[in-house]
Amino acid sequence: MTEELWRLDAADIVRMTQNGEVSCAEVTRSALARMDAVNPGLNAVVASLADAALERADALDKARAAGAPPGPLHGVTATIKVNVDQVGAATTNGLTALKDLIATDDAPLVRNLLNAGAVVIGRTNTPEMSFRADTDNPLHGRTHNPWGRHVSAGGSSGGAGSAVMAGIGALAHGNDIGGSLRFPAAANGAVTVKPGIGRVPAWNPSQGETERGMLAQSMSVQGLITRSAADLHLAMPVVIRPDPRDPFHVPLPWRGAPLDGPVKVAFSRSTFGFDLHPEVDAALTTARDALADAGYVIEEIDPPLIEETGICGYRALMGEVKSLMAETIGEMGSPTLRAIFAEYFRQFPPYEGDDLIRMMAQRSHYARQWSLFLDAFPLVLSPFLPQPFFRPNRDAEGAEGVREALGAAIWSYSMNYVGLPAGSVPARLADLPQGPQPINVQIIGRRWREDLVTDALAAIETRVGRMSVPLWERMAGH
Repeated sequence: MTEELWRLDAADIVRMTQNGEVSCAEVTRSALARMDAVNPGLNAVVASLADAALERADALDKARAAGAPPGPLHGVTATIKVNVDQVGAATTNGLTALKDLIATDDAPLVRNLLNAGAVVIGRTNTPEMSFRADTDNPLHGRTHNPWGRHVSAGGSSGGAGSAVMAGIGALAHGNDIGGSLRFPAAANGAVTVKPGIGRVPAWNPSQGETERGMLAQSMSVQGLITRSAADLHLAMPVVIRPDPRDPFHVPLPWRGAPLDGPVKVAFSRSTFGFDLHPEVDAALTTARDALADAGYVIEEIDPPLIEETGICGYRALMGEVKSLMAETIGEMGSPTLRAIFAEYFRQFPPYEGDDLIRMMAQRSHYARQWSLFLDAFPLVLSPFLPQPFFRPNRDAEGAEGVREALGAAIWSYSMNYVGLPAGSVPARLADLPQGPQPINVQIIGRRWREDLVTDALAAIETRVGRMSVPLWERMAGH
């Protein structure tokens, strides 16, 4: 049994380590063995922390034996994305120029995980500057999807999604400014909730006094990618704990007040001029039926201003990127990254000058319209992408590649612009000519109600099952 402990979800690990059924050291050794076995073919973890992880697991076991109360994530194995500070590790953000940027303090999310008893076993890959929907960079190389090389691992938290679904750790940290938690979840068949703005405290001590742009601050969030919705309910209350280094953190509890009566869900199949693939349509139908059978009230209706919210929001973000980051992209980015950004700027013409200032102000208008809609419909079920997840490097294939990988993801980046929580869960395993791959759907929720989103993810997961089961069968057969 000890050899198979890597299969356990976080909730099972906590139960077994807290009651003494297994030790943290046994769980950690099993996860590290799994990493040694499968990571060479995936390149999901680009920095192993094996020695430190084993030392920490042993210390947790000794502390428990001495009578110390175990934390809510006692012995849970986790990975951290390389764009977030962790003491003694390089915060590379996928850039060769930052390979020696060694963190001297932990970011708030890392500190919260460690304080809760988690064991960090490795650092996961990201594209350059964490600004692609695919994961590859000159420093660490390409991350592969455990379902096969016919499908991208997603980005920017592609290493996180690949690792957790392959069995390398029960929790995977990631972050999301336009879909970087949800793209990898959709690509690999994982579960995630992009928190609303302010929910998870965020800051990198290595950045010093240089702050990010206002839109980056208001659109980017930290989160987790897991194999089950139950693990989100277990771990998210830990990562949302306050940290004074984030002055705009919102210190609300994970669970909000119960709603009166059954939860109403707005259901939309809209894809804004992109073709809706039959497999995505089937996944949406399955998710809708699962929610209806679980007692949710479903109404097919489009939320307001979806396409306008997304396009205007991304054009504003590109305006800020062009103003504040263009020089860095030119100096530190590879030719591939520079070409991708040139295409981003063509397809999402950046707002500049007074237009950018006006659009940053207009963000409140879009958020208000969504807030009014969500007052009547606390949840929205939507596609994430209109087509099955794209092939590796698709976003580097010119205009059509960027259009398929990012341009079609209007349901994704629109939620960052208005700062709403949005979850992703697999609702179907598609058997496509190029190979099998999961199809995820998205659940959007009211502000501060990530718990309602996660409840809905769990209801869909109950109907469909966890994608780790068929994935590990497939991996064992290859």
